[in-house]
Amino acid sequence: MGRLFGTDGARGIANKELTVELAMNIGRAAAMVLISDEVEHPTVLIGRDSRISGQMLEGALIAGLCSVGANVEILGIVPTPAVAYLVGKYNADAGIMISASHNPYEFNGIKIFSSQGTKLPDELENKIEEIVLDNVVPYTLASDENIGKVTYLDRAVDDYVDHLVKSINTDLSGMNIALDCSNGSSTRTAEKVFTKLGANVHMLFDNPDGININDNCGSTHIENLQSYVREHKLDCGLAFDGDADRCLAVDENGDLVDGDYLIAIVAKDMKDRGVLKKDAVVGTVMTNMGFNKFCKANGMTFISTKVGDRYVLEAMMRDGYNIGGEQSGHIILLDYATTGDGELSGAMILSIMKRTGKPLSELATIMQRMPQVLLNVKVSAEGKLAFNDDDEIKAEIKRVGDILGDTGRILVRVSGTEPLVRVMLEGEDHNQIQRLAEQTAQVVRERLS
Repeated sequence: MGRLFGTDGARGIANKELTVELAMNIGRAAAMVLISDEVEHPTVLIGRDSRISGQMLEGALIAGLCSVGANVEILGIVPTPAVAYLVGKYNADAGIMISASHNPYEFNGIKIFSSQGTKLPDELENKIEEIVLDNVVPYTLASDENIGKVTYLDRAVDDYVDHLVKSINTDLSGMNIALDCSNGSSTRTAEKVFTKLGANVHMLFDNPDGININDNCGSTHIENLQSYVREHKLDCGLAFDGDADRCLAVDENGDLVDGDYLIAIVAKDMKDRGVLKKDAVVGTVMTNMGFNKFCKANGMTFISTKVGDRYVLEAMMRDGYNIGGEQSGHIILLDYATTGDGELSGAMILSIMKRTGKPLSELATIMQRMPQVLLNVKVSAEGKLAFNDDDEIKAEIKRVGDILGDTGRILVRVSGTEPLVRVMLEGEDHNQIQRLAEQTAQVVRERLS
């Protein structure tokens, strides 16, 4: 992680940590990195989610970009994967999404996509950081006719919806589903996508007011969706996060089907149809150990990366794989998208249910999850920086690892998007790993909070 950009862009409390001045300068620096002899006036798309600070930061980014000569095309409220897709469709030079994903409304973030619809590589993010934080080169302000122009693209939502419908190409008629839109970006697109595919849709949490995004709803708060699916006897439910780049599912019994299970279901279907490239699936170090066993049992290779969908995508593009993702619900289907896309992933699951005639609960039996405990410990900003050098935490991790031996594992890491340290344990005995996880979390809390 850099000083400004984490694993998922620059993020912080809006108007306090992520200020309008910082947003404006990120816009200026991003444009300066894009400007070259071949591209004198780069075109940059800007999308945002529904949080109250989005328009404020959008205005700051527009000002920064235009002040150094970039042209801006405004998409409005759209999912993050819509920005990634539309950059290519509209031949733009870059795209910017204003969102803090699954975080509460007071946070916001800025993530930048290349002209290929991928998150910027580390070296370009580093250049932007150097311009913004170190003033390695002065901002080169445009003048007269060279000041950038602003255009509003009313067709953006429809173009993205049409792309998803064409990608799935399955009639979902007769399926009854619930969609939890997290009062976020998918409120603009999800009902259109799944209705066009033929499903009968029940909409939940689709009335954003600027401060209710992710508020006891969406992929991080699945309980309401579970109850709704059970009560209304639906085929399944899908829950998106604030910017709709991740999806979790609820089966017909109201049981959670997380990202590991969803990836397993789609990967197995792809292998059966002969379209799984290199018979391999990409995940992260947080992927459940049960997924490894699933891959071995089904003749697949599991590739593990650092946590963060950017690292999953890098491995996929570098080595030629076409499916990967995270337990949290970021799923990348590289044949159709260059980033995690919650609506695409959810629709793909529904299409498999439709084609096979199997309920989601049955499809999910292809993988057996090993008991896992994940605890989030809130730490200070200084604590996050001190984590890697704390000898007492290192000693605790070794102690727990020795206890688990070959029957489990411990992973303790700093969150790339929140002021948290995540403590994850897996093992055969749930009570044992719960106890060990709480002991480790307490050491982290005492040392870093």
